[in-house]
Formats: sequence, C-alpha cells, structure tokens
Amino acid sequence: MTEEDVLSEFRASGALLEGHFKLSSGRHSGFYLQCARVLMNPERAGRLAAAIAAKIPREIRSQIDTVVSPAMGGIIIGHEMGRALGKDALFLERPEGTFHLRRGFALEPGAKVLMVEDVVTTGLSSREAIDAVGREGGEVIAEVSLIDRSGGEVDLGVPFFPLVQINFPTYAEDEVPAELAAIEITKPGSRK
Repeated sequence: MTEEDVLSEFRASGALLEGHFKLSSGRHSGFYLQCARVLMNPERAGRLAAAIAAKIPREIRSQIDTVVSPAMGGIIIGHEMGRALGKDALFLERPEGTFHLRRGFALEPGAKVLMVEDVVTTGLSSREAIDAVGREGGEVIAEVSLIDRSGGEVDLGVPFFPLVQINFPTYAEDEVPAELAAIEITKPGSRK
C-alpha cells in the first residue's frame, strides 16, 4: 500500500482528524490519525495488517514466535498481525504506569517477539513496551506499525517496518505556532 492508499483508508473511515491535538508523546499537531476508527472495520484492519506483514523481511518473519502490542492503541492491529502471521497476539497494559503482561498472558523464556504499534511518533511507548517484553523474558526482534510519524528519525533499538511514513509536523509545547495555539487542544490518545 502506498501512503495515499493508507490515507484513503483513514479518510474513508473518518479517522484523519484536523484541529489542535496533544499527542500521547506530549507533542502537538494539527492532524491526528485515529487508528481505532480505521481499524473498527475488521476487513479493513485485516487488509492493513496483511500489508504490514508483507513489509517484514522473510528472515525476521521466520523467527517470530509471538506478537505483542501495547494497550490501548496497539491491541486491534496487534491482533490482526497475529492473524496475518499465524501467531498468538498478546498485549501489554500499564494500569500503574509501567507496561507488563496481565490476564494470564506469559512469554516462553527467550521468545522472539514482534512488537506491533498503531502510530509511532517519538518511540517512547514503543521503547517502554520493548523493555517490558525483556522483563517478561522475551526478546523483541523487530517492530511494525501502521504509521511512522517520526519523519524516519525514531530509533527503537530494533529493526522498524512501518506500513507508511507520514510527516505531519509536530511541535514541542514551547514551539506551537500561533495559528495552532489559537485552536482548543484535544487530547485523543490513551496516555494521560
């Protein structure tokens, strides 16, 4: 899928939003990709996951034991990636602020894990989730996501294969342009 194909999927589902958004990363943007809306249709979610799976090099794909994603944003695409790859899909939660497995989920010691995210901007949540997999006894061998908003700058410490890279500008709190600052802030992400 091309960037335009993916954006078309977001537009068709009302998932490409415009306004003033404070992202989960803490950065501000005039655009927000509401992945939950684009993934609410199972057929579309499966199509997107299959497109992501096709981007994973064969040598990495053949090593994957388990798919893991961080809650909340990664759960649906993580589940669909598990389906696309024929692997179990687990998710991490952070009810007390630190990611860990719950609900009886466990990794086999040394399990090779594919981390799955919806959107990566700064990579903070991804790095926290990768660290959690290590604490749980697994090893993240690669990460995939629907969208890379980092401008190709993110370093997760593992190979990263986003479906597309979309370069909507983001701003630190003290860099927000006046025209964006004039719009009321919406905080649609899962992190408080």
